[in-house]
Amino acid sequence: MKILVLNAGSSSVKYSLFEMSDRSVLIAGIIERIGEDAASHSYALANNDRTRDEINCRNHQQALQLLFETLAACRVLNDRRELAGIGHRVVHGGEHFREPALIDAQVMQRIAEVIPLAPLHNPANLLGIEEAIRQMGETPQVAVFDTAFHLTLPDYAYRYPLPENLYTDHGVRRYGFHGTSHRYVAEQAAQYLGTPLSETNLITLHLGNGASVTAIQNGRSIDTSMGMTPLEGLMMGSRCGDIDPAIHFYLSRTLNLSNAAIETLLNKESGCKGVCGENDMRAIHRMAEAGDDHARLALAMYAYRIKKYIGAYFAVLGRVDALVFTGGIGENDAWLREHVCLEMQIFGIALDPERNQKPVKPCDNISPANAGVAILVIATNEELEIAIQAQQCLEQKHALN
Repeated sequence: MKILVLNAGSSSVKYSLFEMSDRSVLIAGIIERIGEDAASHSYALANNDRTRDEINCRNHQQALQLLFETLAACRVLNDRRELAGIGHRVVHGGEHFREPALIDAQVMQRIAEVIPLAPLHNPANLLGIEEAIRQMGETPQVAVFDTAFHLTLPDYAYRYPLPENLYTDHGVRRYGFHGTSHRYVAEQAAQYLGTPLSETNLITLHLGNGASVTAIQNGRSIDTSMGMTPLEGLMMGSRCGDIDPAIHFYLSRTLNLSNAAIETLLNKESGCKGVCGENDMRAIHRMAEAGDDHARLALAMYAYRIKKYIGAYFAVLGRVDALVFTGGIGENDAWLREHVCLEMQIFGIALDPERNQKPVKPCDNISPANAGVAILVIATNEELEIAIQAQQCLEQKHALN
């Protein structure tokens, strides 16, 4: 069974084609800067042959045409009928979708209805779906939602202390994001620990340019740092995370900034970038090593805010079997892992310095053998998780038929 995973952005289409019998990647690529003069298409085959081409790509229709032409030219999809389904990443499913959904007109309508909650992501996700249906209408298509994993949060965790009608009439609540990644690494952690996921308690840290932490109790998300939008929670590359909400009003009054300007400032000019002028963690480390005090402060703030969430989620969970680092920073930044785990012995957290410095395998334990809490570094694979969920959705549909 072959499943294609699509992640459509406003100016890009990222894709992976999986052979589900062994979960191998036949080809993975990205078409970037769609609609611009310097568009490009990069892809890699299973044998690690890599190709990058400058292309003329004016819209998503041309992007998907190029994608399917590439699959055929590379002989990874000789006949489109070989494709069992297409799994689409959709950032926001509101309260409608707790599981993957076989896409039809009603599902597309509901994705459109929550565009106000994800104005930067859902329109692009929907555009990718519409174009895939136009070109591959005979192929079943499945929507997999970033928010779905977090719909198990109890009401006292997802509600904000705001007037009731803001929730009931306008959907103002905590939704959480990165759910596909948190779900994937939770499953991998339970497998590593040798316990059923339904009996496993975890704190999972997805740390990349966007970052979030989730408390998982008996395999279910019960709290998560991102909220109604991906702006809340941890300090991130260019997003502020948790701040006093009255800062918005202060900026408006004292600097005469518009709502749009404040939104841009908090999403694109804050976080690490706001503190030290750089949002790439590798560059920030180089700056800190060269003596830049702003970079040192950014690193200290980043690690400190993660520690605060870990402490809070220990209180929420009561028992934690493992602390899981994932995402580009979580998987590759040994300095950060060390400083997050410093002086956390009261929680049973201790890190083995030698293990921490080794290159990351798909799943590594970097805690000492006698540690009360396992510290795992797990390479996330959101594309594979989307493919797995799409396969399960399709198999369920066939079983019902």
